[in-house]
Amino acid sequence: MSTQYECLKNPDLYAEAFGIAPPQALLGKEVWPRQPGFFIRKAFVPGQPAAEPSAEPGAEPNAEPACEVAAPAAPACPLVMELAQGQFGLVPTWVKSASDAKLRSTKLAVTRYETMSTATATRETWLKGQRCIIPMQAFFEDDWRSRKAVPTRIARVDGQPMGVAGLWERWARDGEEIISFTLLTVNANSHALMNRYGQNGNEKRMPAILNEGAYGAWLNAPLDKAREFMRAYPANLLLANPVQKK
Repeated sequence: MSTQYECLKNPDLYAEAFGIAPPQALLGKEVWPRQPGFFIRKAFVPGQPAAEPSAEPGAEPNAEPACEVAAPAAPACPLVMELAQGQFGLVPTWVKSASDAKLRSTKLAVTRYETMSTATATRETWLKGQRCIIPMQAFFEDDWRSRKAVPTRIARVDGQPMGVAGLWERWARDGEEIISFTLLTVNANSHALMNRYGQNGNEKRMPAILNEGAYGAWLNAPLDKAREFMRAYPANLLLANPVQKK
């Protein structure tokens, strides 16, 4: 799928759509791999224990889970979300140099959710619970039905921002630090809208767009419940328009 998306057009939308403090300044209209972008993560609160890495259970979640995931049975700390800035394109912690990080990051802008817990590049990040939400106004795909790539902008029908599930990571070595993120994708072969896009013969994919009421639950869910959020967003709630050429 495409690795280009459109940022929120107004800083106030961060507060209105996600309930977080808006950035002091916008970074740009669109984001591509290796460019800076905003993401929302679970904030560290002093006095609260950090999440410990844990293995996933063997059982897969039900095919049709509820829209929101219940909190763990144990007493849970209140969720605090924060807006962070990072490079679009994940940099795994085991990468040895900043130059190598730049090369790898373009290939890790998007991640298949089916392999996020097993792939070498994302397994550690997934087990640490470093999930995030990538706010966007729209994303772009190429329509190949005419045998020519027609760039298409895909957004919500109501024009409201979308929150896409993702993973974030911190790489540090030799005094350098890179905060990065990747967006998660789900299969869209049977999706009424998204099956039109991408090269013919290839698997159709789409961003894992979260329901508005599930933002906090996605960030705070225990590991064995987090996969339940990986579902295709309803086609009737999305609108696709060819990009007008200047």
